[in-house]
Amino acid sequence: MSSDLGYANLAHTVPLWQQVRPDFPVTERLIYLNHAAVAPLVRPASDRMRWLAEDACLHGSLHFDEWLAAYESLRTAAAQLIGAHRDEIALVKNTSEGISTVALGLDWKSGDRIVAFREEFPANMYPWQRLAPRGVAIDWLSIYDPLDAIDRAARGAKLLAISYVNYLSGHRVDLNAIGEICHRHGVFFFVDAIQGLGVFPLDVQKAHIGALAADGHKWLLGPEGCGILYLRREWLDRIEPVEFGWTNVAGFADYASRDLTLRRDAARYECGTLNTIGIFGLEASMRYLLMTGIERVGEAVLALSAQLIAGARSLGYEVLGENHPNTRSGIVTIRREGTDSRLLVSRLKDAGIIAAPRQGYVRLSPHFYIAPEEIAQVLEQLSEPPLGRAVTTI
Repeated sequence: MSSDLGYANLAHTVPLWQQVRPDFPVTERLIYLNHAAVAPLVRPASDRMRWLAEDACLHGSLHFDEWLAAYESLRTAAAQLIGAHRDEIALVKNTSEGISTVALGLDWKSGDRIVAFREEFPANMYPWQRLAPRGVAIDWLSIYDPLDAIDRAARGAKLLAISYVNYLSGHRVDLNAIGEICHRHGVFFFVDAIQGLGVFPLDVQKAHIGALAADGHKWLLGPEGCGILYLRREWLDRIEPVEFGWTNVAGFADYASRDLTLRRDAARYECGTLNTIGIFGLEASMRYLLMTGIERVGEAVLALSAQLIAGARSLGYEVLGENHPNTRSGIVTIRREGTDSRLLVSRLKDAGIIAAPRQGYVRLSPHFYIAPEEIAQVLEQLSEPPLGRAVTTI
C-alpha cells in the first residue's frame, strides 16, 4: 500500500515526460518532432515485435495461439480507446484501406451527395472522388467553416467525411458537434482519425460516428502497415466487403467449406492473413497509451504545441491555422519570409531535430514524452538567420 501511495505521489510531482522517458530510446539521439509523419516505436511495441520475430525464427507458428490472442487484444484495446465494441473493430493495413472499404462498400445511387473538405489529406479525398462515375456528387467545404455551414451542406447528403486533425495545419474539429449535425440529418459520419487518435479522447458513440479509420504509425506510436477500422454495428450488413478472401467468411477455419456467409463482426472486412508482427506492436503501443491515460497525453501535447507556437511567433514565424486550445493539436506548422523550409528542415536534422517540410512550411509535431527544454532547443535553432529564399514551385 505504501509503495502504491508513493507512486501516486510521484505521478503528481514528476512531469509526465520524465516518467515515460525511459520508454522512448529515440530521445538518446534525437529531438523527434515528426509524429505526424512516422513516429518512433515506443519500447514495449519494439519489444513485442522483436519477441515475435525471434519466436517465429525459432518455432515457426508453434505459438499460433498467442497470435490469435494478440488479434483479440488489439480489437479490445481499440474498442476501449474509442468507446466501441470489439465486434465493431476490423484490423486493416492502413487508413487508406479503411476509407476505401467504406467508400466502395456502400450502396451508392446516382444523385447521392457527399460533404467533404478541401484541406484533407489525399487519402480522405481520392476514394470519394472516384465515386463520380456512379453519379455521386461532392460538396466541398473548408475545415474552418462554421458549424452552420456544415449543417446546411449536410441536409440531404448521404455521407460526410472529415479528419479529426488536419495533417497540415493541425486544426482539430469538434467531432461531437459535427456528429450531432450528421445524426440529426441522417448522414453517415466518417472520420479519418490518424492525426488525433492516441492524443485526444474520442468517443464514437457520443459523436455518432458511423465509421472511423486510423493507422498505427503516427500518434499511436506503433508500426507502419497496421491500423484499425471501426464500423458501427448496425452498418455491418449495409457495407459490402469489396476486398474478398478466405478470412472474410464465418467458416474461414474450415478449409473444406465453400459457404460464403460473412463473419458476424467487423472482421468480415479482413481479407486474408493479417500483419501479425504489426499487430503485436500496435497492441502494445495502444495498451501503453491507455495505461498512461489519453487525457494526460493530450494535455502534455497541447502544452508543447503552445510553447512552440508562442516561441515561433516571437521569432517572426507565421503559424498556420488557429491557436485556440479547443482546435489546436500536436501539429505546429510554420514559415518565415526568406527561409526555404526544406533547407531549414535539413539544418534542424543536422542538429539532431527531426521535422518535416510540407507545402512551403516546416511542420513540427511533438508527442508527450518530449521535454519543454527540448522545445527551447528547437526554438534556439529556429532563431538563426533565414536560409536563402523560398523556392517557388508550380
